[in-house]
Amino acid sequence: MLTSVPQADLHPIFDRVLDRSVKEARLRQRGRVLWLYGLSGSGKSTLAVALERRLHAEGFTTHLLDGDNVRTGLNRDLGFSDADRTENLRRVAEVAKLFAQAGVIVIAAFITPLRAHRQLARDIVGTEDFVEIYVAASFAACAARDPKGLYAKAQAGNIAQFTGRNSAFEPPTAGDGALTLDTEAEPAAASLARLHAAVVPRLQL
Repeated sequence: MLTSVPQADLHPIFDRVLDRSVKEARLRQRGRVLWLYGLSGSGKSTLAVALERRLHAEGFTTHLLDGDNVRTGLNRDLGFSDADRTENLRRVAEVAKLFAQAGVIVIAAFITPLRAHRQLARDIVGTEDFVEIYVAASFAACAARDPKGLYAKAQAGNIAQFTGRNSAFEPPTAGDGALTLDTEAEPAAASLARLHAAVVPRLQL
């Protein structure tokens, strides 16, 4: 039978939230948010899944966030207006921040079309924990791939405000500090290798 412990009997240390460094030490890694963005069909989800599998095989603790697991639950009340897209990303960034503070490596894959969106995510997560990764491919290349049939629907007029067509997408500037992976110019395996090499030093204690 459980009994309560008088507050006076508790050591003062128990009044403090468990420190992040303790959690990172247990996991033997640094909590980070790896934010992959680019046009639909650019390959960001493919790279995100492949990176998570590789990191997991190497003993890292990770969690993947993307539209499939966020918009069916946490953000199912949001549409695709400019305001809703901003709110979607704000919520994702807040969740990613909580995971990172627990020492978990978050891999987030979202279109994140505007520089203001990326800055919002960076401000919420914190510059030290935020790793910006641009998955680059031209609109034509993404339309040719069209893995979810979205470009065909947009061409038929069935999707309003389609990013890159009638809704703006702003690539990063030189000063943004983003790692750029050009999936149109190199095979996915090469992009994954460069991504892995770039992020692992940021994840190690």
